Amino acid sequence: MKIICIGRNYTNHIEELQNERPTEPVVFMKPDSAVLLKQHPFVIPEFSEDVHHEIEIIVKINKVGKYIEPKFAHKYYDEISVGIDFTARDLQDKLKAKGLPWEKAKAFDGSAVIGEFIPKNQFNSLENITFELTNNNETVQKSNSSHMLWKIDELISYVSQFFTLKIGDIIFTGTPEGVAAVKPDDVLEGFLEGQQLFRIQVK
Repeated sequence: MKIICIGRNYTNHIEELQNERPTEPVVFMKPDSAVLLKQHPFVIPEFSEDVHHEIEIIVKINKVGKYIEPKFAHKYYDEISVGIDFTARDLQDKLKAKGLPWEKAKAFDGSAVIGEFIPKNQFNSLENITFELTNNNETVQKSNSSHMLWKIDELISYVSQFFTLKIGDIIFTGTPEGVAAVKPDDVLEGFLEGQQLFRIQVK
């Protein structure tokens, strides 16, 4: 499986990091080795002193697709969840300043938290669902899918122009504002419409 990630999909987060608003989705990848194993803590890597949490709505692809039209994109997934795209912000800033790729800052081992998946038919509309990240029981990120610049189906259609989507692939749809550094002993919990879908400890 592969992990396809979308950057800069929420206006407030773009402004938060003082990035330029994109005219099309920003896409990057994580390898399957980035997935944080179930029941394992997230260990802050030695090469960074500023790893940020980024909660996102995520989608699991359920059939093979290429050049998917937006009107058919809903047929390519039936489960959603929330996850974390951990980012070594200090390293990313250095790479961006040199015009270099982000992979070392975004795709390292354990950098992708994948929550428990739930059927999308539990929701009246995927364009109006609330998600939240708490750190030590305090809300640190909270938003709604209605604030996405590009909605889930649009993203599936877009990325399928470049990559054949396969069963089990995961799409991270972007993070809202509120990203911040994690530290040892933090406990991060992710919620979708109030339902807890992951809980991890930081070490």
